[in-house]
Amino acid sequence: MTGDPTGGRALSGWERAAPVLTLLLLSPLIGEVMSGATLLSYIGALVPEIMVWGCGTLMIRDAVRRWRGAWTSVLLLGLGLSVAEEFVIQQTSIAPLPWMGANPIYGRVFGVNWPYFLFQLGFEAVWIVLVPIQVTELIFSEPDRRDVPWLRTRGLVSSGIVFVVGSFIAWFSWTQFARPLAFHVPPYSPPPLTVALGLLAIALLVVAAHASRIYGHTRAGRTAPAPWVVFLGALLLGFPWYGLMVVVFGGWSDLPLSIPLASASVWGIGTFLLIGRWTTASDWEDRHRWALTFGGLLVCMLAGFLGAAAWSRTDTMAKAVMNFAAVVGMLQLRRKIGRRSKAPIDDPHPAVL
Repeated sequence: MTGDPTGGRALSGWERAAPVLTLLLLSPLIGEVMSGATLLSYIGALVPEIMVWGCGTLMIRDAVRRWRGAWTSVLLLGLGLSVAEEFVIQQTSIAPLPWMGANPIYGRVFGVNWPYFLFQLGFEAVWIVLVPIQVTELIFSEPDRRDVPWLRTRGLVSSGIVFVVGSFIAWFSWTQFARPLAFHVPPYSPPPLTVALGLLAIALLVVAAHASRIYGHTRAGRTAPAPWVVFLGALLLGFPWYGLMVVVFGGWSDLPLSIPLASASVWGIGTFLLIGRWTTASDWEDRHRWALTFGGLLVCMLAGFLGAAAWSRTDTMAKAVMNFAAVVGMLQLRRKIGRRSKAPIDDPHPAVL
């Protein structure tokens, strides 16, 4: 067990709040700002994103810690949060795509934009939920903070209220304002059955997350690859996922829909199984977690420039500067990890990844 950095004293209010505030900010910063989904020119969208993504991710982490679960449960709840965003809150995956360059007809079956929806399922579960949780837990790495819930009952209820309010703001600003006024597309009201099926999917994912809480913990007799292999693996596994966005915005209307959907599904399942094998190895440690997280972060930052042709120069430069700052911060975190005690951590409930 590593030494207690607090010397056994009770944590102050700020020390208890620091990881909570960090995760609230990192979730939308990594998934939205660093990826280029939210640019400097409309950075005000960060406020409802903190309310929805930040609070949603915080509640997911707390729920899994209360269940004594591992990263598999986090992933399933992250998929549920993605369904909530895509079917209920902003309804982007069930309304015709409004962006220039996107084909609003290709891949749209039974009122769902399937290539776009599949991409967002993976992206939001990983880069909105998993990666920010892991980065935050690497920053606040003491076992007495990493392995326990960060919210008390009052904080959990408050987070839920803020999440609901933020969801309404996000719904109103996108469906009632941005779509008709900024993108000049007709108003769209999704069929109630489609929304209801989304809510059912969320409920089933919550049940599955709770039922799978025993999976994803460390298993003896399995060896993790070297951190540099994990880093390269994250790059090689992450970049192909953006092929779905190439299909959505690349004018591939003649490509049979079954090809991108089947290919992405197989790729996603294979990635899940491989990373699951790595992260449950008995020698999986913070250097591996950092390598996997840093590789994933580089994927979303670099691939995010695929849409740069439509950005202003200011937005492009701002994203480049923020990405550079994120890389510097991650390298500093790696040095911090290297300076930690080499003594093994008695960790019955390992970090998310």
